[in-house]
Amino acid sequence: MSGSQQDNSTSLVITGGTLFDAHGQLTDNPGLLVRDGKIAAVGSEAGQAGVARSVDASGCVISPGFVDLCCNLREPGNGQKGNIASETRAAAHGGFTTVCASPETSPVNDSSAVTHLIREGAATRGVVNVLPVGAITRGLEGDLLSDMAGLKNAGCVAVGNGSCGVRNARILRRCMAYAQTFDLTVMFSPENQALAADGYAHDGQVATRLGLLGIPEVAETAAVMEMLLLAEETGVRLHLSQLSCGRSVEMLAEARKRGIQVTADVAMHQLVYTEDALAGFDSRFHVRPPLRSESDRQALLAGVREGVIDAIVSQHQPHDSAAKQAPLPATEPGLSSIESVLSLGLGLVASGELEMPDLLSALTLGPSRVLGREWALAEGVAADLCIFDPKGHWVPSPSTLVSAGHHAPRFGCELPGLMKLTLVGGRTAWQ
Repeated sequence: MSGSQQDNSTSLVITGGTLFDAHGQLTDNPGLLVRDGKIAAVGSEAGQAGVARSVDASGCVISPGFVDLCCNLREPGNGQKGNIASETRAAAHGGFTTVCASPETSPVNDSSAVTHLIREGAATRGVVNVLPVGAITRGLEGDLLSDMAGLKNAGCVAVGNGSCGVRNARILRRCMAYAQTFDLTVMFSPENQALAADGYAHDGQVATRLGLLGIPEVAETAAVMEMLLLAEETGVRLHLSQLSCGRSVEMLAEARKRGIQVTADVAMHQLVYTEDALAGFDSRFHVRPPLRSESDRQALLAGVREGVIDAIVSQHQPHDSAAKQAPLPATEPGLSSIESVLSLGLGLVASGELEMPDLLSALTLGPSRVLGREWALAEGVAADLCIFDPKGHWVPSPSTLVSAGHHAPRFGCELPGLMKLTLVGGRTAWQ
């Protein structure tokens, strides 16, 4: 059996393998019993009850399901780029059991009606948990505030700007103050639009050599500083999404020392690639924020290792083939990446740049804390987990990728990490 499946078995026991526990440690699996959608027992008791199914995880890692704080599901709208059905199956293939849906839909998720539409689609056609993020301004135009109270009541777990800017600091301050009154986390991708202008690559040596329009680091760092100062004043919970600069990590650490409520994430491709990926005009690596220098990459990795950066995200942005086949400046930014996140991370583990517990913490415990939730394999919690073989391999190709977007990093190359099983609420989402 392969691909996305639905399994009505009420119980299963997982034996063997290595367990990633609530303390962020890898230990021998003492036995894991899943019953009626929840983890019923961990330890010797798991093997004492009759079960409908057993899974031997020998040689594999058993982890809480990965949590993605930034995923584009392309629904409503943009059907040629993907939909809730295709992209949640892709998430399950990547080991993700929960994804935060970006507000960048068509229409934009700036009202309770759109939020309900997303939740209904997820309930009927999705195979993983979908948590909508509402737009912080109407239409994501950065001008008029959205109905944040209505969005929260409809089920949005946070509000944010997606990849769009906010018009000015006065509006940004109002957004934060308004969100704080409703106890909402704001998720901002920091970019000063005036400084970024029409750029689409890092303002560095590669852009200069190839004649590409650059986005300077200060376009991000100026926005980070502005957001930190406004968060300090308003008291809002701030989450900085998709950092790309080493200086941003430094400012984040300094802000935490001052007691500002701020968390942050980084896209996996920022930890693996640099501006050099654009050297061959490869449109797959036209991403926003752009891939930056090697020193930035190393600083971002250090931020993950030291816990300054809480989470690693996919920043999954599936596109139809036409969107990536134009000349580089005319292509749409974004990678179809959610199925490759674990594999790219295991590559960093193999190179010694990350430890396995650091990688898994940034995919599970860290993002769950950003959402104010607990994501651990413990008795009584929902059976959202994945089992993967770190020594297994797979090759991203049209036949193996589930997402509607095939512009995956390292397309056609053998990658480490074979996903064996993904359970969501005890049901098989991928096997």
